[in-house]
Amino acid sequence: MTEDMKKAGGPVETVHIAHHLASSDNFQSLFQEGMSLVEETAMYLDGEGREEAKQLPRPSSLAYATESMRLTTRLMQLASWLLLQRAVNEGEMSREQAGSDKNKVRLDKLSSATGGPVWEELPQTLRDLVERSTRLQERVVHLDKMLYRKDEAERSEEANNDNPVASQISQLHAAFGKLG
Repeated sequence: MTEDMKKAGGPVETVHIAHHLASSDNFQSLFQEGMSLVEETAMYLDGEGREEAKQLPRPSSLAYATESMRLTTRLMQLASWLLLQRAVNEGEMSREQAGSDKNKVRLDKLSSATGGPVWEELPQTLRDLVERSTRLQERVVHLDKMLYRKDEAERSEEANNDNPVASQISQLHAAFGKLG
């Protein structure tokens, strides 16, 4: 313990900037953007997009169907995460509850096949929606890592402090990645 810590009366607690960010106006803006994108996508896919899809050649029509399913899945996962975080921000659930529930939300596994000749044949509006949803996904994944993965690492580190073998294994994983 440093002299400053002794003078202050004990250890200094870490301030988690991510928690403040998640409950700030920035989060509200992210939330609104996400929900607006869900609504805009639903309207497009049920209206103009349906008409555009009917006019596509077979390979492009199949790509349209695939990308629209990926887009819908991505947006539903993002909306779930955003709603969980909003519930935490509004005190409707604890961060621990949200952390447990958010394990059902898959943020990292939602890719799209952007690029290539078939991609270029898809309607511009669909491509724009896919790209916007991917950017939103990247921002949510980043915030998720700041909020939850750090807490998981801290809990794991605390558990490893009690077990020297587990501590060594964790250090090996950190240095070399998971083996096997």
